[in-house]
Amino acid sequence: VIGLPTNAYFAVEEIHDDGTAATKTFEHVSSEIGAEEAEEIGVEHLLRDIKDNTIGTLATRVTHQLTSLRGLAERLADIRSYLEQVLDNKLPVNSEIIQNLQDIFNLLPNLTIPDDSSAFTVQTNDEYALIYVSSMARAIIALHDLINNKIENREAELSADATANEAKNAGETQAASTDAAQPAGSKDAAKSS
Repeated sequence: VIGLPTNAYFAVEEIHDDGTAATKTFEHVSSEIGAEEAEEIGVEHLLRDIKDNTIGTLATRVTHQLTSLRGLAERLADIRSYLEQVLDNKLPVNSEIIQNLQDIFNLLPNLTIPDDSSAFTVQTNDEYALIYVSSMARAIIALHDLINNKIENREAELSADATANEAKNAGETQAASTDAAQPAGSKDAAKSS
């Protein structure tokens, strides 16, 4: 679920003493999202199976940020819908909600101040530089590993070739020494047979 922690509400129909039509309001219900131990273990096993080892931590972080931004967009759409319904007199004004919205807007940074804008730009540039350097380091390490692998393969091939040549030379030397050790008459007999 995007946007945890959650709040739960249920609709209650309020009957007014003055005889006006009943209205529905929402009352807060304490809630907690949880799972039993068996469910948690099952989910962990599923996540292990799904995990893609080719995805790095940077990609995971970007995915989480994208998911968070989508959740934020949904919440902002809900706020906009509420405010539009209040303006159209479809919903009554709830001063607590309006006060919370005002607090949210007061906490937003003022990006028109040059010092703040400059600070955000410097922070962003520093993060991009870090990402760039990290990517370069990963590429250099990968190239280094590739070169080491190629050297090891070449050394293994040369070692295998040297072993094969030694075995061949040893076989030829042994055959030559065997020929030299035989008397001349036995060589002729071996040739005729």
